[in-house]
Amino acid sequence: MTVRVVIVDDQGMVRTGFGVLLNAQPDIEVVGEAVNGEEGLRRVAELRPDVVLMDVRMPVMDGLEATRRLLGGRGGDSGGDGDSGGDGGGAPKVLMLTTFDLDDYVYEALRAGASGFLLKDASAAELADAVRIVAAGDALLSPSITRRLIAEFSRLGGPRAPSRKRLEELTERETEVLALVARGLSNGEIAAELVVAEQTVKTHFGRVLMKLGLRDRPQAIVYAYEVGLVRPGD
Repeated sequence: MTVRVVIVDDQGMVRTGFGVLLNAQPDIEVVGEAVNGEEGLRRVAELRPDVVLMDVRMPVMDGLEATRRLLGGRGGDSGGDGDSGGDGGGAPKVLMLTTFDLDDYVYEALRAGASGFLLKDASAAELADAVRIVAAGDALLSPSITRRLIAEFSRLGGPRAPSRKRLEELTERETEVLALVARGLSNGEIAAELVVAEQTVKTHFGRVLMKLGLRDRPQAIVYAYEVGLVRPGD
């Protein structure tokens, strides 16, 4: 299945360069471009892509606000198992583009529903892989991004969510899986930790997303820290 992409960036050279690189891939097609978040929202509504490459800093409407509007903030009424691609009728995955230090943006971008981050100087292979990863429903969170995210929670000083009540809906194993996801472990690493099959981990995590009303892995990580299930330094 071809992954349909819209590129939202105010720099024409970035849009053109990324477009050429992605269109050279046999399984990826750039179906549209936009110069700011406002235009990006219109293009996404028209074209219904699987993935949006979204610049952070843009005039008129920046990438954070556009992502919030596109994905409806943290809410996750899509359910899903976090491991399947776009369903054609749901919101696309958002991959944030940046050229600068992310400290001020990581937390808000993930809360808004972004699936990960990509530097604009990424190679052709890195760019294509990133699009495939988020299209498949996985998060693109490098260790450095995860460290910054944890540092931000530490700076904010403790849980921010109003209630842990939804956690009570999870089984003990589902809670365990969520905690390991929040610590940055992959499905394969969690499977090894719990001595279960990787597919079992995917099943448990899919139920976590459904029960908590979360969209994907980044939002699950944010939620786990906000309610204090895991804490910086754990």
